[in-house]
Amino acid sequence: MRIHSLSSRPQGPSWASLISSVLLGSHLASAIDLDINNDASIKRAAKTAADGMMGFYTGNRTGDVPGNLPQPYYWWEAGAAFGALIDYYFYTGNSEYNEVVTQGMLHQTGPNFDYMPPNQTKTEGNDDQAFWGMAALSAAENVFPDPPAPAPGWLALAQAVFNSQTLRWDNATCGGGLRWQIFTFNNGYNYKNTISNGCFFNMASRLATYTGNHTYALWADTMWDWTQKIGLVDKDYKFFDGTDANNGCIDNNHIQWSYNAGVYLLGAANMYNYTNGAPIWKDRIDKILDGINIFFQNSIMYEVACEINGKCNVDQRSFKAYLARWMAGTIKVAPYTTNRIMPLLQTSAQAAAKQCTGSIGLIKDAACGMRWTTGSWDGNSGVGEQMSALEIFQVLLTPKLPPPATAKSGGKSRGNPLAGLGGDSVPNGTSIGPVTTGDKAGAGILTAIILIVFVGGAIWMVR
Repeated sequence: MRIHSLSSRPQGPSWASLISSVLLGSHLASAIDLDINNDASIKRAAKTAADGMMGFYTGNRTGDVPGNLPQPYYWWEAGAAFGALIDYYFYTGNSEYNEVVTQGMLHQTGPNFDYMPPNQTKTEGNDDQAFWGMAALSAAENVFPDPPAPAPGWLALAQAVFNSQTLRWDNATCGGGLRWQIFTFNNGYNYKNTISNGCFFNMASRLATYTGNHTYALWADTMWDWTQKIGLVDKDYKFFDGTDANNGCIDNNHIQWSYNAGVYLLGAANMYNYTNGAPIWKDRIDKILDGINIFFQNSIMYEVACEINGKCNVDQRSFKAYLARWMAGTIKVAPYTTNRIMPLLQTSAQAAAKQCTGSIGLIKDAACGMRWTTGSWDGNSGVGEQMSALEIFQVLLTPKLPPPATAKSGGKSRGNPLAGLGGDSVPNGTSIGPVTTGDKAGAGILTAIILIVFVGGAIWMVR
């Protein structure tokens, strides 16, 4: 993910582009009428939101690049959107987007099949790569049709991402953890952010559950212990944004984002499942759920750091999608949480449906906004807003569906436990280009910029 000003949102795709892309499949949306107790109603709401989200996707158009979203969206969010559509297939059984998902997911794997494509290498972070890896892992868990040979299976792609990140574990600073950025010349290489490390924990725990390989569980334990030791999660289970490796990780950035709590929640739930209900993991799940209350206002999900002041940037407008996704995922592997989690998801879904009344391009009376707590459309719409609505609608079906597949229970995806172990290098001699003065300066001052931006644009900080 990229840091840019929280006080102004980049311009979205042009109306011409939007209108053209909405023609994908001639999906015309109408007002969302959601009955949370009716499966057909839930599926209709999910379809409306999915169609709206795919109205912004141009990667399947002639001359465009499969797997890419247009400006102002960054590469990682395309992987996140495909993850939502993989969930969509699982929850609803609707396969209409499967071909587009498979095309995009395979096109962006890169030459080493580890989601390090040459067109992204210069700016790719561990979190960016991980969102694609987690989408591939969801495909394996959801028994999404495996790519045809000789392409790797979804499991092998997820393993490649995870294995490539184990090689970046950084004991040289702060006693471990992953840096935000992969290469030294990237802005933010000095920052160890919670989402990069949380995604690693999430993948490790889920791979342990899926494969039964204890090595993944050991990595999950290691990452959890490091996160606690360094203070990225405090005694009250508040998850903070990150810390500066150049300063020995002694000063943490205390802003809270919903997806940080969510990514660790699902990881802890999978460790609970993997350890057959170990009390230590149950305790951690329960305490994370206690902390997650900060992201609900009257039981309605909201992004506390930027939503009320209207300063959520393009990335942050999608964060609720992942919290919903991972809360529902927690129910699947730790069913005892159902009575605690489902009421929050149901109330949030009802609120989201009420405000999906906007009209943009060919989306008539059903474009979804950012703020679900207001009861009316806030005038904004985009990939993040539509993805968040899609996830909060479709997760209502969670209690009626089976748990994630595993290698021993329904899983069919082809794996490769040695994938991604070749190390990071410039693919096939592709030139990354010279490191500019801006690159060098940016890496050195990014933490200061982050603090200035967060203080100016986000309101929820804990000291």
